[in-house]
Amino acid sequence: MDKSLQATLVRQVFRHLEAGTTDLAPKTYRNPVAHYTDPDRLARERSGLFRPLPLLVGLSCQIPDAGDYLTRDHAGTPQLIVRGEDGVVRAFMNVCRHRGARVAKGQGLGQQRFKCPYHGWTYDCAGRLLGIPDKRSFPDIDPALQGLVQLPAVESHGLVWACASANGDQAAPVTIDIDDYLAGLGPELASYGVSDYHHYKSRALRLKMNWKLVIDTFLESYHFPVLHQDSISPIFYSNLCLFQPFGSHLRVAYPRRTIESLRDLPEEGWDFVEHSALVYVLFPNTVFVVQADHLEIWRIYPDEKRADRSEIFLDFLIPQPATSASARSHWERNLELVLQVVQEEDFPTGEGIQRGFGSGAQSHLTYGRNEPALSYFEERVSQMLGQQAA
Repeated sequence: MDKSLQATLVRQVFRHLEAGTTDLAPKTYRNPVAHYTDPDRLARERSGLFRPLPLLVGLSCQIPDAGDYLTRDHAGTPQLIVRGEDGVVRAFMNVCRHRGARVAKGQGLGQQRFKCPYHGWTYDCAGRLLGIPDKRSFPDIDPALQGLVQLPAVESHGLVWACASANGDQAAPVTIDIDDYLAGLGPELASYGVSDYHHYKSRALRLKMNWKLVIDTFLESYHFPVLHQDSISPIFYSNLCLFQPFGSHLRVAYPRRTIESLRDLPEEGWDFVEHSALVYVLFPNTVFVVQADHLEIWRIYPDEKRADRSEIFLDFLIPQPATSASARSHWERNLELVLQVVQEEDFPTGEGIQRGFGSGAQSHLTYGRNEPALSYFEERVSQMLGQQAA
């Protein structure tokens, strides 16, 4: 993060601390409970957000070399993301053009060919069809026209983005203007040097709560002194946030109590990142968390059928490879601490909220002005689906 911006944010925190205030939304916001329970709303979210929009699907450090690949199957389209021999990351539908079987599973390194496990049709890292067993039985097939269906994809700022739907013209597949999509947030993301980080571990969780409730967890500190009384409340100021929107995306920052130590330093020595947790929502479903010593990337997906189910994938990134036993022990403790807070405090509460929706006790959730990021995110979801904000 730019030093001048860090100094500006520190000054904002000090003003809030002195006045006992926080950044505020323009008004309270009422969000219908049906937005978390209605199957029709879920279907609109999947078709209107998760299929057409660029989604974060991976990290550059996960596929650093030619033939390294990832598969994704959570946005309605099975995807294969692979780095080609030319160094370019491409995304394809992970669907054989013969009978539709998956041509790859999981993730791997240095894969030069993808062979369909059903009949053996073979493709290269650029999606080209290379081989058809018993080719003479397919006299009308032109291999040049039967490559894997390419999806829009781009690699930028150490992050890999892809869409779950193709544009239909495989001769000139749509590209993603990621800088335009990020609406000015790109340089800030680039400043963290994500491509220089190392992937430590991933975790997958299935939860009995709507995907938006998961994201809501990250978007306000009003709950810190109650829900997190003994875990993170002693570390962070409660009910104090700095909020900034970037188009559909946003940043919300939570200052650590250690930020007071900066008062004795000249402004050029102020390090806001070291003394805060910065939470970015990369719309619609990625929460990118910048901590002083590591990065967390949370990708949240809705269930295909049930509005009260979601799936979460956490990637935990560290600045240096954990090559020693002491380093592995250190990062394992850090990862488990992160998971402990959300699995024992945040997510059980969210699942309880989801169950409570069925009681009929309330028709709307109400967000206070002290929860600006929460209101903004939920309002943007509704706006993108063409629904009126409450």
